[in-house]
Amino acid sequence: MKKILFTLILSPFLFIATFAQNKPAFWDDVQTIKKYDQMYKPPVHPVLFVGSSSIRKWDDLTQVFAKYNALNRGIGGAVTNDITFYLNDIVFPYQPRQIVLYVGENDLPDAQTTPDSVLNRTVNLYKAIRAKLPNVPIVYISIKPSPSRNAFKEKAIASNALIKTFLSKEANTKYVDVYSLMLTRDGKLRPELFVEDMLHMNAAGYAIWRKAVAPYLVKK
Repeated sequence: MKKILFTLILSPFLFIATFAQNKPAFWDDVQTIKKYDQMYKPPVHPVLFVGSSSIRKWDDLTQVFAKYNALNRGIGGAVTNDITFYLNDIVFPYQPRQIVLYVGENDLPDAQTTPDSVLNRTVNLYKAIRAKLPNVPIVYISIKPSPSRNAFKEKAIASNALIKTFLSKEANTKYVDVYSLMLTRDGKLRPELFVEDMLHMNAAGYAIWRKAVAPYLVKK
């Protein structure tokens, strides 16, 4: 009997310890976002920017797109499936009037990932959003040409092409090609658009994104 009681008492602690060791990727980041939302009320029905670090590091996003009531909920390092996993935490609670997505680039380095893989994950994300937000406009920003990931150039180009074709058939959806905008006229990389790591953008890189995305945003 004592052994049973001890086991019952110990079980919750074992569960907590096991969960702490096997938390989903970016769990702590998402909990930080949720705590922040409790402290500072997010805007009502925002234009929601979500995705990986290229969104998270867009430091002046909310100021640049202030007239659109923009909200930044990027997660640094996230792959496409991570954003799908956290939709109930970083997308749906805000009841956005529009969603701007940047996903897929962090999927590329995985040797097992193919352009079809990136497409399928993006389709799954899109369908998961549409299941709860069937009419909300979606803007998808293409994978960008980061110099540090030039080894995956062909995979990025092929992924962009597949996703563009898929989204072209979907209602209330816009594909924004930043890949070509961030190359020289003869198709070469532009390191001057990036910070030292050649992965994340500087102000010049974000200026290109701003100009490309702004025409498709929905005002208040």
